[in-house]
Amino acid sequence: MEYELSFMFVALLIGSGIFAGFINTIAGGGSMLTLPALMILGMPADIANGTNRVGILLQSTAGARRFHQKGKLEPATIIPTLIPTLSGSLIGSLLASYLPVTFLKPALLITMLGMALIMLIKPSVVAPPAGTPTYTLKERPMAWFGLFIAGLYGGFVQAGVGFILIAALAGGLRYDLVRSNALKMAITVPITVVALTVYVLRDQIQWIPGLVLALGMVIGAMASVQFAINVPQSVLKWVMFGMVLLVCLAAFFS
Repeated sequence: MEYELSFMFVALLIGSGIFAGFINTIAGGGSMLTLPALMILGMPADIANGTNRVGILLQSTAGARRFHQKGKLEPATIIPTLIPTLSGSLIGSLLASYLPVTFLKPALLITMLGMALIMLIKPSVVAPPAGTPTYTLKERPMAWFGLFIAGLYGGFVQAGVGFILIAALAGGLRYDLVRSNALKMAITVPITVVALTVYVLRDQIQWIPGLVLALGMVIGAMASVQFAINVPQSVLKWVMFGMVLLVCLAAFFS
């Protein structure tokens, strides 16, 4: 099925893409904006879910590259995370390709509410104090499980996966929020490649709307990296907390 892109729809996709790319880079939850925007075009949920991954891939690639240029992303930290996240992503994307996504709404809501409570009660879990030593996956095996769950969820439905990745990276491996976001963007690239491959094989992507959306998301991601590097970590923490609450509300009322 082809979708006619009027000026209004192009503006909607680019505008939602810019905002989603910005918040995805420093927090997460941008797909709660882009998925409805795609469905306004008349796409069923599974096609919108697949098409959305085009923007996620290009946005994550641009964001990770920008973080690396700014010295906030070490390539050596990416490789150990690939086994848990890619294996989870493959399983999740296969499930998403064959099953409806509606039953994940309660899981998303519970996860986001849990994160909001953690950030209020013990914010150091997702925002480690300056000088906190970092760990490897061998030293923190539970972080491996957290990354697998993030990959599984990210393969199934993208909305909110950034928060789960941050929880695993900042909470488990104790990266600060800037480096957690940088590594999150890098990890999201291979996760999305796996998911996108499944959706391509299942013919569940509309490329023109996906690329229009991606244009906005890349613009948003590039602006967001500069913002993340220049503001205090405390500001990032509250931005993320605000996005967690917004995702909760969007999941509750959707």
